[in-house]
Amino acid sequence: MAAAVCLGAFGAHALKARLNAEWLAVYQTGVEYHFYQALGLLLAGILATLWPAQTGFRRSAVCLLSGSLVFSVSLYVLAITGIRWLGAITPVGGVLMILGWILLVWGVWRQRQAGPNPPG
Repeated sequence: MAAAVCLGAFGAHALKARLNAEWLAVYQTGVEYHFYQALGLLLAGILATLWPAQTGFRRSAVCLLSGSLVFSVSLYVLAITGIRWLGAITPVGGVLMILGWILLVWGVWRQRQAGPNPPG
């Protein structure tokens, strides 16, 4: 989350004068999704700590992290460099992020099906 805040501030201050509105919006989209996935990672970590037997939370974290890296980093680099082919890999990150959120919900659902199991 700290990285998302730092990159957002960098975009708002250092890149504002260097990028046009379109490229700045692309960059900010990367920051926005970076932050959302960081929150998801935090939630997945908390849930994995509470219910370590549920593998869905760990799998969710892997998808959220890898999806965020592919999605957000491709947008950061695309906005700064203008290398358009990077836009072709951005959806791969989006699919991984969606899968990460689905796995998170699936893990909660599975835990609820297992019944109350308060931590230790």
